[in-house]
Amino acid sequence: MSGHPKEGSGVQIMYIHFHDLVDEPVYHHLLSLLAEFTPQVQALPPDAALADVSGSLRYFGTDAPGLAERIRARTGGLYGLRSTVGIAANPMLARMVAADGPPSAVRTLPDDMDAVAGFLARKPAAALHGVGPATTRTLSSYGLDSIGKIAAAPLGTLQRILGAAAGRRLHDAARGLDPTPVIPAGPPRTLRVEHRFPQDELDRDRQRAALLALTDRLGLHLRAEAQAARALTLTVRYADRSTTTRTRTLREATAHTPPLTALAYELHDKLALQRARVRSFALRADDLVPAEHTSHQLLFDPVDEKARRIEEAVDRARNKYGAAAVGPAAARPVPAPPHAA
Repeated sequence: MSGHPKEGSGVQIMYIHFHDLVDEPVYHHLLSLLAEFTPQVQALPPDAALADVSGSLRYFGTDAPGLAERIRARTGGLYGLRSTVGIAANPMLARMVAADGPPSAVRTLPDDMDAVAGFLARKPAAALHGVGPATTRTLSSYGLDSIGKIAAAPLGTLQRILGAAAGRRLHDAARGLDPTPVIPAGPPRTLRVEHRFPQDELDRDRQRAALLALTDRLGLHLRAEAQAARALTLTVRYADRSTTTRTRTLREATAHTPPLTALAYELHDKLALQRARVRSFALRADDLVPAEHTSHQLLFDPVDEKARRIEEAVDRARNKYGAAAVGPAAARPVPAPPHAA
């Protein structure tokens, strides 16, 4: 099995990451723009995509870096977005090349086994896609703390440490092999809301108030469109413009604010942002399904039933008087403490 084509095969995969992208409709327009350069575009929401441009280079009369610059110029000119493009022989390497330096650039890894080995050798194990903290700690306990060391380890050793299938995947990945194709696909149906703080926010209570306001808006949008979400994604943007994204599946598909809020709080708590300067929150309802196709587990809980009746009354009031007419009091911004004289 080989996910890395023979040298000189001409396979060119782009990983395109759009920076500062917060608007879902714009993301859909960006995917349409990429489709003008190649039909092989795979959405990686909320702000990236893969594109196989192998068959497009002759048509456009340029090489992959030249085509990437055209894409950057178009997206920058039309939407004012910076973008970083990594170009390599497979999706894994293209992702890694894109991340190998400051943003807003085109970076290329030659389709050459020596170049790939040199690029990977000194990178930490965690740089490989799919290698999380637990696997990193396990590998480090055996002295395998870099991709170069993992690549030098016998396959049998990796399989004894991680198991047969995981060991094989890691063995291939450390050599730059990735069998994953670019599968043309648009983003799944989602709904997204965002809150930008007026200044970088450290206070946990004000952060939770913002999350409640977001889940309130998200639930209202879902119910208005007769949709229910199966999962929720929280994206936190920090003062240094870096982001953290976490996704969790809901116990049952829902459009009701209380379970959305509970899961948003759980995602927030697990990030442990005590010292983080938060610039914005984005909350996305994922894997939407028609509300009529969902079922609600009967809890025989008067509190739950009362909350749903109140929610229905609030929705009616908002439909009549506007979305700002009524909302949860706890979602109002918490006043900042007065400055010391």
